[in-house]
Amino acid sequence: MTVSAHVPARPRPAAVFRWLSIVVALPVVALSVFRAIPAEWPVLVVQLLAFTPWLAVPAATAMLLAFLGRSRWQQALTAALLVCQAFWLFPFDIGRPAAEPAGATVELKTMSINSEFGQADAADIVRLVRENGIGLLTIQEHSQGLQDRLSAEGLDGLLPNRISDPTDDAGGSAAYSRYPMEKVGLIPDTAFAMPTVRLTAAAYGNVAELEVTNVHALPPVDVRVDQWRSDLAAVGRLAERPGNRLLIGDFNATLDHSEFRDILDSVDGPGMVDVGAASGSRLVPTWPMEGPLLPGITIDHLVTSPALGSSGYQVHRVAGTDHAAVLATIAVPAS
Repeated sequence: MTVSAHVPARPRPAAVFRWLSIVVALPVVALSVFRAIPAEWPVLVVQLLAFTPWLAVPAATAMLLAFLGRSRWQQALTAALLVCQAFWLFPFDIGRPAAEPAGATVELKTMSINSEFGQADAADIVRLVRENGIGLLTIQEHSQGLQDRLSAEGLDGLLPNRISDPTDDAGGSAAYSRYPMEKVGLIPDTAFAMPTVRLTAAAYGNVAELEVTNVHALPPVDVRVDQWRSDLAAVGRLAERPGNRLLIGDFNATLDHSEFRDILDSVDGPGMVDVGAASGSRLVPTWPMEGPLLPGITIDHLVTSPALGSSGYQVHRVAGTDHAAVLATIAVPAS
């Protein structure tokens, strides 16, 4: 008498693909819910939302697995999930192009860099200023050591007007300009000093005034996430004021944070303009350029009031800092 051993049936490949599709899609679904609802999410969610553009990769993988698994309902759901990611990658209501200013304008080539505690390479910064004809440079995390190295590299000859407050921590800032500037105030109750200067630029007989705020919001980490929200809200209140305005620097926020989108929507009518998004460069990362092995995200921005034009947006690596420099030409309506 022969006794045959029972051999358990192996799962069919289609069933394996269906399960894998579910496993890959679930975290994308969870983060998509957080992205869709503009609530005050806890710090871990805030940090993960910064990487929303990268969700398109697992969403596409989940859809491919659903097709391999031959499950129509999973195919439909994962396709909808991928469409959702595409909508957030290229939103219709954010990053609108600035309208061409009516009348005469003065063009101002601008650049911003977070120097990571003043460690950025001064020669790199001065080279970018010289090669791109920069007329306004703003620096976050500015130190006295960096200021001295910039002077030694010849920045004072290129941009002779300076308003700076160097520190030994991350709170230092500086604005260098080809044109006269005057300090007009600080955003209140922020972790890092965010000064506003009034710049008067002139070209071809036209004169334009621009208020420039050097933005450096606190990073959304641990219990300080509430201060991060408070910093961005304060920047948004400043954006509501009339006049030609440029908010430039390290916002520590992306377009996938409702707190940053609120700044763009803080003005009645067309709203403020994110120059990078308006140029089609929304996905060009500005951090981290070195350090942690993380997917790149865009947290450094140039944001203008709707009456200003913009062009020539660029992102450049600078040695010694984990942030990239962001550059653009701003067209300011003449007075």
